Amino acid sequence: MNKLPISQKLPKSIDDWVEMLQAQELPIFSNTAQSIYKSLDDEYKGAIELAAIILQDPNLTAKLLKVGNSSYYNPSRQKLGTVSRAIIVLGAEVIRELTLACSFFESILSPGNKERANQEIALAIHAAVQARELAIAMQDSMPEEIFVASLLHNIGQIAFWCSNSKQTIQINELIENNKLTVQEAEKQVLGFTLQDLSKKLSKSWHLGGLIEDSICQPQPANQRSQVVLMGCEISHALKFGWESPEMGICLKKLEKLSGERSSTIIAKIKKNTATAIKIAQKFGAHDASKYISSDIVVAMEDEIDSLKPDPKNIRLQILQDISNHISGDIDLNLLFEMVLEGIHRGVEMDRTLFLLLSPDKRTLNEKISLGWHKQLGEKKIHIQNNEINSNLCFYALHHEEGLCIDPQYYQALFTAQIMHTIGKFKSFIFPVYVEHKPIGLIYTDRGTNNAQLNQDDFTAAKHFARQANIGLTLYTIKRH
Repeated sequence: MNKLPISQKLPKSIDDWVEMLQAQELPIFSNTAQSIYKSLDDEYKGAIELAAIILQDPNLTAKLLKVGNSSYYNPSRQKLGTVSRAIIVLGAEVIRELTLACSFFESILSPGNKERANQEIALAIHAAVQARELAIAMQDSMPEEIFVASLLHNIGQIAFWCSNSKQTIQINELIENNKLTVQEAEKQVLGFTLQDLSKKLSKSWHLGGLIEDSICQPQPANQRSQVVLMGCEISHALKFGWESPEMGICLKKLEKLSGERSSTIIAKIKKNTATAIKIAQKFGAHDASKYISSDIVVAMEDEIDSLKPDPKNIRLQILQDISNHISGDIDLNLLFEMVLEGIHRGVEMDRTLFLLLSPDKRTLNEKISLGWHKQLGEKKIHIQNNEINSNLCFYALHHEEGLCIDPQYYQALFTAQIMHTIGKFKSFIFPVYVEHKPIGLIYTDRGTNNAQLNQDDFTAAKHFARQANIGLTLYTIKRH
């Protein structure tokens, strides 16, 4: 996370703060998080696009699969080795919830104001779990949306306390030494409250919908907003204790909202609190989990599985997923998603691309791309066969066993079109065939970090390409 240099001029207004926080590129404002959030409202955004967005970020991918394999999100404990399979098993809505939460937690792994940041993240995850479970109990159709809205409800507080600004120190001193309330201290130092900042950020980030309604309207406009705010109220009231007036008011509201007795509600809140602690730990927010509750003790999760996964294990798991898939009803989109993910993650490539040949055989069109770091709305890759000499991709179409390309030996194939769309890097290219007729190709390189490629890498990538050809052959046979 990029932190604000201490020497930088302090922001003077709420608009200055919004601009600064955006410029700092906190994970909660990252292109990945924004792309995933925007896909929430895009009914045409399918599993391929969602998986591609997630796979742009290797750390996010690893964390999502780790949490997705936990008992809370995956009670059937089906092994999830690929993002593609996770989307199929858990559903796109749950994956979006998980991905946004993972991005959110990344914000507090190393903040300057660690204690306050962890307190805020503890309130956020606790509120999100309480609200989600309340939504499920009330048979809400989209509890994941309520989870995200509750998680982001105090986005201004999270962003501020992760900013490493001098003003965080000033507010802390006013609270501790002058005994001001949090809101009084915020107003004195900043000229506005952090809840005001949440409202401003929600509009600047175009969160809209339930999130913005919950943040910007003190009185809930509908039952779903009310559930979001109740999750926040539960987590806040528990700070004062079970016998506190705050908790008493909260329980009365919950009785009216759910129709259940207070004893039943209290039991559920306690269970949800334990769940929130476990989820915080699973996301890697172990310090934050300690602030969720002082009277509910949960054993710390084993951290050994937070280590970077072995690429060989990733390859084996994805190959197993592919094998299981092609032994049943084959979905070609899912097959190629898994093949590309196997090459991209299992062989640790920087950029991986599947191009499909047009019916007239004159154009290769991007179908799936991983690691290309495109801007939102950027056009897909198209490679034309309209040059005097053959270019790299159309040359590779006629080499069934695949090619290990070293530019110095294939200079003539790097035409202006190839240089513009792909660049000039060492790479592996594998044609995709049906009945010995090329229908497309898989291209992959390490063109971002310029790491070396070797024969073992080629062999591993080729193995995945073969799975694509085997799957296509089986699909063709089953259709006939």
